[in-house]
Amino acid sequence: MKVAIYSRVLESTQQKDVQLFFDELFNEGIIPVIFHPFFHEIQPYIKLPSNSETFNHHEDLTDDIDFVISLGGDGTLLDTVTLIRDKNIPVVGINFGRLGFLASIGREEVSEAVKSLARRSYIIDRRALIHLDSNIPLFNDIPYALNEFAIHKRDTAAMIKVHTYLNGELLNTYWADGLILATPTGSTAYSLSCGGPVVFPDASSLVLTPIAPHNLNVRPIVIPDNTIVSFEVESRSDDIICALDSRREIVDKNVLLAVRRENFMLNLVRLNENNFLQTLRNKLSWGLDKRN
Repeated sequence: MKVAIYSRVLESTQQKDVQLFFDELFNEGIIPVIFHPFFHEIQPYIKLPSNSETFNHHEDLTDDIDFVISLGGDGTLLDTVTLIRDKNIPVVGINFGRLGFLASIGREEVSEAVKSLARRSYIIDRRALIHLDSNIPLFNDIPYALNEFAIHKRDTAAMIKVHTYLNGELLNTYWADGLILATPTGSTAYSLSCGGPVVFPDASSLVLTPIAPHNLNVRPIVIPDNTIVSFEVESRSDDIICALDSRREIVDKNVLLAVRRENFMLNLVRLNENNFLQTLRNKLSWGLDKRN
C-alpha cells in the first residue's frame, strides 16, 4: 500500500506525533510518498522509513496511491483537494490544527487511523464541490472549491452590489461587503461565521450567505445544488476579490461569474465511530452546559 502525505509545515509541538505517524506507517508496511517541500523540512528531525518516496505535483499522484493523508488543519486539507482534483483518491485528514471539521481525526487517533487504513476499516463520505465559470480566466486549472466561492469588496472600498441570479432569474441584489456561496461541507466554515445555517454534508443543497448586508431583512437562503448561480457586481472600486476556499484573486468588477456543482466529488475518509453529529457536538460544544 502507498499513501501520499501532504502538509504545510512541521511545528516543534507536532514533532512527536509526526514521528509516531511515520513509525505506524512503517509497522503496517505502508510506503509513504511525501510532498517534497515537507519532506525536505522534516528530514533533519523525523526518522523516515527507508522506502519513502516524494512527489511535487498533482501529476505525480499515480494510480498506485491508495490515499492522500493531510497532516494539519482544515486549510491544509483544502490544499490537498487542489492536488487530487478529479483522481478520486480518498483523503484522510489528521488534525494538527485547531477546530478541524474536515480534518476530523485527532492527533491522539494517529495509531488507530493508520491501522484502519491498513485493514480497510473506514467509511468514505462523498463530498460535493462547486465549479466556477467566468468570462475571463480565473484560478488557472483549479476552478473548483470544497467549501465555498465568495465575492468580496476590495479592502476599504464601500460596500458592493451583487446582482444574483438562479438559473437566469433574478433572486436578489445584495448590498453588502460580499456574498458567499457555500457547499454543505462549507456550511460549517465561513458561511457559518456570517450567520448561515448548518447543512448536513450529504444534502443536495447550496447556501447563499451575505457578508454584512446593508438590508437587515436579507437572510441566508438554501437552494438546490442543481441550480446555476450567476453574479454581476457593481462597485465604486475598479476591482473586487473572488475566492475559492483559501485561494483569492483580484478581479475587474465587470467580470461575469457563474457557479454550478462540479462534475466530480471528494472522497473523504472517516473512522467508523466518527460521524457528522459527533463532530457538531464536539467542535461546537452543542449539548454542553458550561454552568455545570
